[in-house]
Order: sequence, then C-alpha cells, then structure tokens
Amino acid sequence: MGTTQLERVPEPKYWHLRTVLSEALDSEFEVGEVLPNERDLAARFGVARATLRQALEQLELEGRLQRRRGVGTTVAPPRVGVAVDTPEHAWPGTADDAWQPADCVLAAPPAAVADALETGRDEPVHTVRRSRVSHGQPVAAELLYVPSSSVPGLPAIDAPSGAARARAVLRELQRGTLEGRESAVELGSAGTDDAKELDRLPGAPVLVVTTRYLAEGRTAALSVATYRADTCRLTFGDSGDVQIHHGPETRAS
Repeated sequence: MGTTQLERVPEPKYWHLRTVLSEALDSEFEVGEVLPNERDLAARFGVARATLRQALEQLELEGRLQRRRGVGTTVAPPRVGVAVDTPEHAWPGTADDAWQPADCVLAAPPAAVADALETGRDEPVHTVRRSRVSHGQPVAAELLYVPSSSVPGLPAIDAPSGAARARAVLRELQRGTLEGRESAVELGSAGTDDAKELDRLPGAPVLVVTTRYLAEGRTAALSVATYRADTCRLTFGDSGDVQIHHGPETRAS
C-alpha cells in the first residue's frame, strides 16, 4: 500500500486566503463592521469568488464572521461561554435553569427520538419548545421530548397548550427521581425553524447537544438543543470554568 507524504501536499488556496483574511480582520476591521461585497474582496485578493466563499464559510464556522439577513457579512464578537451542565444534576425546568419555555404540543416525535425513548414510533409524546437568550440575543433553541409515562399526573392539570402547558410538563417531570444524564455534542447545520428562531441563515453552522435524562433505568426525557456555533463556546462540568481560547470572552449563565 502506498503512503501519502502530507508535507508535500500543497496548502489549499482557500485555506491560505482564510489565513490572510483572518489577519485582515484583526488589523483592519472592528467587531460588527460589514465586510466589502464578494466581488470587491475577490478582486482585492486576486482569487475566484468560489475560493473566497470557501474562505468566508471557514471563518464563519470558526466564529470570526456572521452572515446577517439584510446586512451582509460582519465581523463577529468574541464567543460567549455558555454552561451546558448546571452545578447540580437536575431535571430541566428547575429554578436555576437558563431556558425559557415557549410552547408544548402532544405529537409523534421523529423516529430516532422514539427509538431513544423506547416508545412506539406513532405514540405521541409531549414536545416542549424552549429558548435561551444571552445579552439580549438568542443563542439556543431546544426541543425537549417527554413521554406520557414520565409525567403520569399531567392529565389532571388544566393547561391545554402553549407556555403554560410547557411549564406544567416540566413541573410534573421534576416529581420523578433523576438517576443521571448523558450528553453528546456534534456539529450540524441550522434547519429552517432553528435558523429563524436563532436569527441565522438556513445552513449556518450550529452545535447540537443531545441529552438523555435517566430515571428508573430508562430514558425519561430527551433534549435536543441547538446552539449558535458562531457565538457560543460550550462549557461542561459542574464548574464550567475550564476554557481554552485565543482572545477575550464573556460568560453567560
């Protein structure tokens, strides 16, 4: 089998341009400033617009740039540290929870969620929609899936829909004994609904955190939270204070 000499592989043109653009952002532009249009940037650096777009997309992925509806491409502020785990292992909706409930519907979940909850694929579950805001800006949106078996006392609560129903589901969920939770994070792309809620363009990079809440040896609830990758640096653990970064940051609760 042949070998690949990585040191002989030339640096992609877009990656070199990404480095040049990054240096320009540091020396020539302020946070929030709008970049020149693609045609002018491509002419300045002597590259094709396709190469320029690749470099801009990479910088957006790294959180250096933001694409804003009706504005254009702007220089992004430093990422905000967002704590994913709370100091105490707790159900969602506790007093120190940073999420705000917005709505709740009873509907069949996506097949992957039904499999994780071990419910029938056509069996309705409570789907709580919540949002998270930091410094006046939306930073995350969440769908929390709760099977009826996890909130047995809910039918007696007169809250048919909306935020009131969401809060009722969360209160009833907290009556159970939480045995633990497991979280995983992966890079994704914003769908239409998430993009609208997070004030992003569809396809923008996002961080997806999936959390399983465990009780009585099963998954009692499943959270799928979508964070803006351009503004958020997720922190895990009870303290959430271990961060490695290359510039100033602020902390969000």
